[in-house]
Amino acid sequence: MSKILTLIPSRLSARRLPGKPLLKINGLEIINHVYNKAIQANIGDVYVVTGDKKIFKAVKKYGGKCILTKKKHRTGSDRIFEGLKKLNKKKKYKYILNLQGDEPLLSIKDIRKLVNKIKLKKLKLGTMACDISDKNDFKNRNVVKVSTENKLNSNNSPIAKKFYRIKNNVGKNIYHHIGIYIYKVDILHKFVLLKQTKNELKYNLEQLRAMDNHIPIHVVLAKKKAVGIDTKKDFIKVKKILELK
Repeated sequence: MSKILTLIPSRLSARRLPGKPLLKINGLEIINHVYNKAIQANIGDVYVVTGDKKIFKAVKKYGGKCILTKKKHRTGSDRIFEGLKKLNKKKKYKYILNLQGDEPLLSIKDIRKLVNKIKLKKLKLGTMACDISDKNDFKNRNVVKVSTENKLNSNNSPIAKKFYRIKNNVGKNIYHHIGIYIYKVDILHKFVLLKQTKNELKYNLEQLRAMDNHIPIHVVLAKKKAVGIDTKKDFIKVKKILELK
């Protein structure tokens, strides 16, 4: 079995909600909720990668594994690549799973599904998406959309055609993108060596760097919608959901 390393990039300086990784829900920091999900998925080693000592200390205090990186990186993918270089000196990892540190509601089943689908089909880069249930999401720039070549179903993994912040015209095969990625190690290496593209910088979507350089991104259907925490409103929403569990 190919060894998989799960890396969770995290930083305190988010523009819309500063300090969010350390905000607590049920007495536990958001970053440690995500770390828990990754451990429960049971697909390999798990580390948080961060340039912030406060996050490092919070994860270590909880009993988690954490790598301290340099403070500033262009993107989360660049940060996880620094973590990979520190952890993969013996070349034991073949795949890198990149989980967002602000999505504590990620489904464990969906995480496993993405990993298994990409490995089984021997693909090099994969992500997830789910159906859009609220039409308002098409014009919500905080909800990233993705269109695919073919309609998503539980068995296929079509290539992404385009990613959107805002989609004015509702078309077919457009889904709510979930920010979880799995890369072959060589593809991650190739990706971080590329210059940031105009589209990536304009829309603040690093996956557009891959798209603009003709690196195919395969999309796997998620059963459960993941609610990312980008704003205070998102935090309150996720907090209410987790407090009910």
